[in-house]
Amino acid sequence: MATTTATTEKVAEDVPAAPEAARIEHVSKSFAGPTGQQLVLDDITLDVAPGEFVTLLGASGCGKSTLLNLVAGLDRPSAGTISTDGRPALMFQEHALFPWLTAGKNIELALKLRGMAKAERRERAEELLELVRLKGAYGKRVHELSGGMRQRVALARALAQESRLLLMDEPFAALDAITRDVLHDELTRIWRETGVSVLFVTHNVREAVKLAQRVVLLSSRPGRVAREWSVGIPQPRRIEDTAVAELSAEITEELRGEIRRHGRH
Repeated sequence: MATTTATTEKVAEDVPAAPEAARIEHVSKSFAGPTGQQLVLDDITLDVAPGEFVTLLGASGCGKSTLLNLVAGLDRPSAGTISTDGRPALMFQEHALFPWLTAGKNIELALKLRGMAKAERRERAEELLELVRLKGAYGKRVHELSGGMRQRVALARALAQESRLLLMDEPFAALDAITRDVLHDELTRIWRETGVSVLFVTHNVREAVKLAQRVVLLSSRPGRVAREWSVGIPQPRRIEDTAVAELSAEITEELRGEIRRHGRH
């Protein structure tokens, strides 16, 4: 179990691993600003269960990406504790592929860092490309791939880490609506096939509802857990489904309220 706290980076060996894929307990984060310390996250407590798909939703600047970076271990909280079941895999809005490597070699790099033997990497990379429906793309360079294909390769590379928790920071925000909708379906399929836990950051309400089992709304800065919704709509879902639209409208009203409250301060 990987743990990040305000004071230590390791868990005592006699502390049993938590069953959650991620446990965020009373986490706060401040950054130095021109007028002193600026509180970005305030007393966040949130669990992600094994195999659960959770979306983090909120207005721009509410601290969603900051929280994801803390869970990934890229930064440390100012207060509180974050525990994860192993090291999470992180997927960004930009694909972050190495342009001088082929699609397959980008995936193999993640496998190499995991310690996989060279003789096994090619076969596993091919399997992951097939999982994201890019069979035959092993030898393609990044410039030969469309935006959606690049994100599929980035997803395959994240899955190559064999992490139990996948962190996704608005990975489809830069894509056109049709490509984004297709990748929603693909991500849902892969999540169900692999059983990986997902913590997905977005500012798109319908995206949050279409994908998640649970939607968590953060308040405007400082970010706090304002409200949660369990999404009982059967998968696969369509963005235009009546149930998706109705729940999206309810969440949008709450989000607008948070933005209005923030605007008065």
